[in-house]
Amino acid sequence: MEKQTFYITTAIAYASRKPHIGNVYDIVLADMIARYKRMQGYDVHFLTGSDEHGQKIEEYAKEQGISPKAYVDGISDEIKAVWNSMNVTYDRFIRTTDTDHEEAVKKIFKKLYDQGDIYKSEYSGKYCVPCESFFTESQLVDGKCPDCGREVIDSKEEAYFLKLSKYQDALLKYIEEHPNFIQPESRKNEMINNFLKPGLADLCVSRSSFKWGVPVEFDEKHVIYVWIDALSNYITGLGYHPYNECGDLYKKYWPADLHVIGKDIVRFHTIYWPIVLMALGEPLPKQVLGHPWVLFGEDKMSKSKGNVIYADELAARFGADAVRYYLLSQIPFAQDGNITNDAFVTVYNTDLANNLGNLVNRSIAMTNKYFGGSVTKKVLDNEFDNDLRACAKAAASDYLKAMDNFKNADAAAAIMTFAKRLNKYIDETAPWVLAKDESNKERLEAVMYNLLEGIRLLGLFLCPIMPESSEKIAKFICSDDKTLEFGVVDGYTVGSAEPLFARLDTDKVLAELEAERLQKAAAAKKENEAKTAPEGVAQIGIEDFAKVELKTAKVVACEPIPKAKKLLKLTLDDGSETPRIVASGIAKWYTPDDLIGRTVIVVSNLKPAVLCGVESQGMILAADAGEDNVKVIFVDGVKPGSKVR
Repeated sequence: MEKQTFYITTAIAYASRKPHIGNVYDIVLADMIARYKRMQGYDVHFLTGSDEHGQKIEEYAKEQGISPKAYVDGISDEIKAVWNSMNVTYDRFIRTTDTDHEEAVKKIFKKLYDQGDIYKSEYSGKYCVPCESFFTESQLVDGKCPDCGREVIDSKEEAYFLKLSKYQDALLKYIEEHPNFIQPESRKNEMINNFLKPGLADLCVSRSSFKWGVPVEFDEKHVIYVWIDALSNYITGLGYHPYNECGDLYKKYWPADLHVIGKDIVRFHTIYWPIVLMALGEPLPKQVLGHPWVLFGEDKMSKSKGNVIYADELAARFGADAVRYYLLSQIPFAQDGNITNDAFVTVYNTDLANNLGNLVNRSIAMTNKYFGGSVTKKVLDNEFDNDLRACAKAAASDYLKAMDNFKNADAAAAIMTFAKRLNKYIDETAPWVLAKDESNKERLEAVMYNLLEGIRLLGLFLCPIMPESSEKIAKFICSDDKTLEFGVVDGYTVGSAEPLFARLDTDKVLAELEAERLQKAAAAKKENEAKTAPEGVAQIGIEDFAKVELKTAKVVACEPIPKAKKLLKLTLDDGSETPRIVASGIAKWYTPDDLIGRTVIVVSNLKPAVLCGVESQGMILAADAGEDNVKVIFVDGVKPGSKVR
């Protein structure tokens, strides 16, 4: 009989920086689900990868003096290394720079354009470079990006647009007819009430202000934007092509059973992506799971705060299973979770070292001590045994229900509740007391069998969450039986147990982690200071200084720039035939009347730049004059156009 298929994906990681532990939750959660489905006998295909195009990457590469491709090659390798450190069992790691992906994306864009779902127009709005997103004024929060909280810039450019409005009603109908399409329920309500019902604006799907992207093949001034480029990986990774015959993997696995993504990109995956698929005439994914965030305490992670935690570094120190367990046990289904060094060490000692590790070690040690390592199945009508069997049945039921609904924290809680019950069973039955009287041998053997059978179940429960520990437990008890029922194994011959998790010296470990945090914060501060240090700190030669052309110029006109609180537009007479326009961020300290008629110094050979719609053809010199104060350098009485040496 052919196995039922299950296709699962993660959001592909943006190849701008090494992913921190909050990014890793996505892949660990998806891996847990993939492993669980394999346990159930599904034919699983698991896709992850890296999103490698965009303005931010182009800028980072420029800062390092390398090509964007060289930059993303390095970051992509880092992403894969982090994923591998978490023992993730993906089937393909797709990169949006892969040739098959880029070629398919070009054709997807052309197909949508040819059939009238994409059209050319002009976009103007507030643009967040880190998020690579446009926003309207009303969508900003305190004038800043609603997603990341950073400053936005005014941007206007020619662009291609996807007709979201054309498919709005069809998508709303689909969501209402498929109540489990978006999970959790709160995310679905947000998409319906905040976006679909108010009405969708058409979506900008190309850019012309940067070059690092998949080119629009019929208009190479434009590159294809992330909403079509990155999102299409879920089908291109299976061999989809809009004109050629699709690959065997696509025919076998699409539509996806589950997209696992962060809550901040639910809109892209439940509105933009389904509409692209509708326009292509392809089936929609069956379900999208928008998981919560991992915070450091109550804060987002920041290098400057020194609170960025990297999963591979934690795994190198405490083991991959400990990191996986923390993430999967401490992040609820629908609310943000958090991680701190103190919380991590506490969970490690309480759940892993004491509750689980100590249970396994004690049980195997007692089996070796009292029965030479071998026990047979003994079923006695005993109050404690009967209750343990009932608890095992309840634990399996709770575990399966939680895993079927992707409620990882509930599944972990069911596991640890059963482990605590097994520890209590040891206290109730006191094997060391039973061992003192030969007449209790049958009772003692029943106790040891029950403990080992309970540990076997724990090992199976742990398989998707802590795969290495699950394998070790199976090795310790010499059993590969996969039945999730209590009392099915005829007997056990155990090996020698090694500590699953050695208890940590809390004070020592926390002191070491805090010292490392402070060291990282200091390094980040030093790096930031180096980046923001004013030019000219380093020694330069006379030939370097000679490259800068400084001239005097008289301010003949000055006015504020609309929608730019910091900028003034200066019209300068620098002795040339035509006036020079300069946009200067001095509006906080000067009014136009303060400047008109004054003579300033201008860097006249600075490359022009467009600031809020004004092409600035230079920069005037000013000095820092104390905290939050700036003084323009005036040279009144000097003829405009005089060279400053």
